[in-house]
Order: sequence, then structure tokens, then C-alpha cells
Amino acid sequence: MTNKTEHSTTAAQPEPSGNWQRMIAGELYISHDAYTTQNNMRKRKIIQQLERADYDAFDERNRLFHELFAEAGEGLFIEMPFNCDYGSNIRVGNNFYANMNCIFLDVAPITIGDNVFIGPQVGLYTPYHPVDAEVRNQKLEGGLPITIGNDVWIGGHATICPGVTIGDDVVVGAGAVVTKDVANHTIVAGNPARKIREITDEDREYWQSKAEQYFAWKHEIGA
Repeated sequence: MTNKTEHSTTAAQPEPSGNWQRMIAGELYISHDAYTTQNNMRKRKIIQQLERADYDAFDERNRLFHELFAEAGEGLFIEMPFNCDYGSNIRVGNNFYANMNCIFLDVAPITIGDNVFIGPQVGLYTPYHPVDAEVRNQKLEGGLPITIGNDVWIGGHATICPGVTIGDDVVVGAGAVVTKDVANHTIVAGNPARKIREITDEDREYWQSKAEQYFAWKHEIGA
């Protein structure tokens, strides 16, 4: 990722609490302390501002998303509504697009590369909860990071589960539930998501020829 703007999301806050540090490290923690609550309230305030922004206030929404996220590149565009846990654990690269109703639960870091396009109602879910009900009922939980590489397209309604790494040049089919890492140059789909096939040179040649046809048509009509 390049040309990102990094924001000091904790400049006016005390040092991270022990619970917050355990959360980031992927250990069990309880979220209800002053530090995590303050971070969540900060997110709520920014999301409220995003929701109240005028329909054509594109620059204002862009500024607010750059304030919400820890890092954001150029060319960011996110359709509302959008929500997350904190925002301060989300880093996105250049030319990032997310369609409406996406939810990024960032109790652990979410790191996204350049040229990533995400369809509507996609969930990036870093939290996990203990299988044992007695432990779970004590409000103990954890989180594992999600990493998405460059040149990735994630179809609508897909779910990316805790701890998953998605490589470069990947297509995730609509409705997929991704529970395991995805290798570079791969198409996956299904629940749980499985490899459908690799992305080949033939794919690139086909789609580049279609793009050339479009631009030739556009030139022909003088657009």
C-alpha cells in the first residue's frame, strides 16, 4: 500500500488499556473498560456524522472516513450505510471501494491493499468467541487479524472470518464464507469457500480485449 494518510486516532486518549492490548494481540479480553468504550464512542460519533452528511457531500464523507480509519489511501469511496467496531484498527490502500451495508468488525487489525473492490453487505469479522458457554458467558472474547492483498474483488454478501489472509489478484464469489487463507491469483466461492480455479493469462487476455473494445467504441463516438 502506498500514498496512505495515517491518522492519530488516539492522540487525545490515555495509553491503551491492558484489555485493548490483549485484544490487539488476539488474546481473550473483556471489552467493557474506559479505553475501549472511548474508542467505540469516537466511532459512533463519526458514523453519525457520516449518516447525516448530505447525499452529495462526497468530500465531507471522504474526510470523515480518513478520520475514522487508522490509515487510508487515495481514491477511497465507501457507500453508506457502513459500520465497524472502532475504525482505528482499519487500514486501507489506494483505490478502495466498498458498496453499501458493509460491516468491518475490527477488534483485531484489518489491513487491505490497493485496488480492492467490495460488494454490498460484505462482512469482515475479526472477533471470535469461546466455544465453551461458561467462558463465553463471562463476556470473554478475542480477535484475529484479517489481511486482504492488492487487486481483490469480493462479491456481495461474502463473509471473511477471523484470522483469514487473502492474497493478491483474488476473486471471492458472492455469498462466500471464507474460513481459510486464499492464495494469490485464485477464484474462491461457496460455504465454506473453496478454490474454484486459478486466474489465468487467458482471463487477462479476454478481459483486456473487452476493455480495448470499450475504449475503441468510446473514441468512435467522441465521448
